[in-house]
Amino acid sequence: MATLSIALTGNPNTGKSTIFNELTGARQKIGNWPGVTVDKKFGYVQHNGRAISIVDLPGTYSVNARSPEEKIVIDYLHEAKPDLVVDVIDSSNLERNLFLTVQLLEQGIPLLIDFNMADEAKKHGIHVNLRMIEQMLGMPVVTTVGRRAKSIRGLLDVFTSTIMANYRPGEMIQKHLETIEELRVSGQDAAVIEEKMIACRYALIDEIVAKAVTREKTGWSLADKLDGILANGFLALPLLLAIIYAVFEVTFTWIGQPMADTLDDIMGDVVTPWAADALASLGVVPWLQDLVVKGVIGGVGSVLTFVPLIFTLFFCLSFLDGTGYMARVAFVMDPIMRRAGLSGKGVMPLIMGFGCGVPAIMGARALDSEKDRMISILITPFLTCGAKLPIMALFAAMFFPEHAADVVFAMYIVGIVIAIVMAKVLNVTTFRDQTSTFLLELPPYRLPDMKTVLLETWDKGKGYLVKAGTIIFAMSVLIWFLSNYNMAGPTEEMSESFLASIGSAMSALFAFHGFATWEAGAAIVTGILAKESVVATMGILYGAADISTEAGDAMETASQLVGTMGASFTMMSALAFMVFTQLYTPCVTALGTIKKETGRWKWVAFAAGYTFAAAWVVSLVVYQAGRLLGY
Repeated sequence: MATLSIALTGNPNTGKSTIFNELTGARQKIGNWPGVTVDKKFGYVQHNGRAISIVDLPGTYSVNARSPEEKIVIDYLHEAKPDLVVDVIDSSNLERNLFLTVQLLEQGIPLLIDFNMADEAKKHGIHVNLRMIEQMLGMPVVTTVGRRAKSIRGLLDVFTSTIMANYRPGEMIQKHLETIEELRVSGQDAAVIEEKMIACRYALIDEIVAKAVTREKTGWSLADKLDGILANGFLALPLLLAIIYAVFEVTFTWIGQPMADTLDDIMGDVVTPWAADALASLGVVPWLQDLVVKGVIGGVGSVLTFVPLIFTLFFCLSFLDGTGYMARVAFVMDPIMRRAGLSGKGVMPLIMGFGCGVPAIMGARALDSEKDRMISILITPFLTCGAKLPIMALFAAMFFPEHAADVVFAMYIVGIVIAIVMAKVLNVTTFRDQTSTFLLELPPYRLPDMKTVLLETWDKGKGYLVKAGTIIFAMSVLIWFLSNYNMAGPTEEMSESFLASIGSAMSALFAFHGFATWEAGAAIVTGILAKESVVATMGILYGAADISTEAGDAMETASQLVGTMGASFTMMSALAFMVFTQLYTPCVTALGTIKKETGRWKWVAFAAGYTFAAAWVVSLVVYQAGRLLGY
């Protein structure tokens, strides 16, 4: 028997993804639709001896093919022709949801209509006569409660028993279709026709709702009461900052970082010594031992130590999204973000960038337009992630001991200002011909479905681990080779390695920046592997042992390096170096994530090149301006 193909469609925030996750569980795959970064989700399930494939189409409010999501939905339904198209509707918001239903019926697509969230409709005093709607539309109608697994699992019986060939549009829909067709061939201006068709659709929806829906007064809803606090013009921003601070505390202090530290200890104290002893006992040649231990395990280990941070941060954000709060964040921030050329939704990836650029770049996929996604991805590397903080802390402690905190804070401001400036520049240059859309719905507050939250966390975290890990693995081997070899073969001194030669060549770029030394050039090169490597490389090259890359150890590290490294920098050249490392090319993990999210090496090269150029110019201005002012 052939596999039964099911397509789930509907507006955002209707519980469609919860239904998909409940039906498919771990038997699902995540990818990207061809040519776009919108998620492609499909899964499989067996029921009553029947194989069922289910596709979760992107949430959309219409099928006018104006956005990537709209085009994906309508193209898939027409080209793939699934056996059953399930239109998931939020029972508490019929007027908006039925607009997509009517459009799909106009396209000649038979629908199984699922009135989901029936429990929430009841809380709002909304009673829907499903049999009357089924009669008016001429399509089968079912109801589900998205948070009840039994209710959702019951859909499988409906899928295997429903024969769409037995259904025809009702009389009311037939009359509507005739009216729409008359408008299409009327010869009027396209904009006028579109406006009249929209009016016809809402007139039909109003008639359906008037006949099939009754409402009781229930007073202020929970959403109204919470919005009076969380979306209040005066309290919204302080509360947003408090919530984001709490997320960062959970990620980087309470849960994520302790787990990362434990994993780092395991890699450094258990895995690495075990691998070294095992290779030595097998008689493996020294250079291969060094490659495996320092290159492969050391490099890949640096990725693995980020995994707890990534998963914890994604869990927190998925949880917040499930509550309905993230939509309020976009609403509150939209007026501010518009000035930088982004919509309100663009604030979340940028905030995430202060923790780690990788989840911030991945988080850009939540933005509505391709333009907003790309600009957000390309400006995120300017922000001060956790890996840059040790660099700032070390140089501030060494060269600005009396004002270290102020200087570090200034680096955060520099990153924010340059990100805003470059967002405006990209908006009017590289992406000037693209349009940006912002359609926002404030969903009701609810306790998130934990199965959905965990699956989303796993999907996003797995993408980081697999895709970014392959890039950094290759770069780890490359950096190891450059650090340990020269034209004559292996070298004991890093100062004689390929890396030193590259550092010397790189230093020529900074002749007017005050830090034209091969050591600084080499540190900049290794910083592309991981920003923490800048501090570690400085420690090795300037003869300090066991350098810590933790920001909290900056004072101790500075005391070890002040006699050697301190002589290579002045106050202004140190400040210029801080600015440069704050802004220049993101690490290979972030570059690998940019490749994954954009799908093109062109954007990886662009991100690497334009951030380097911006950092070069800004740090030059800082150094030369400081000299002119007498510093």
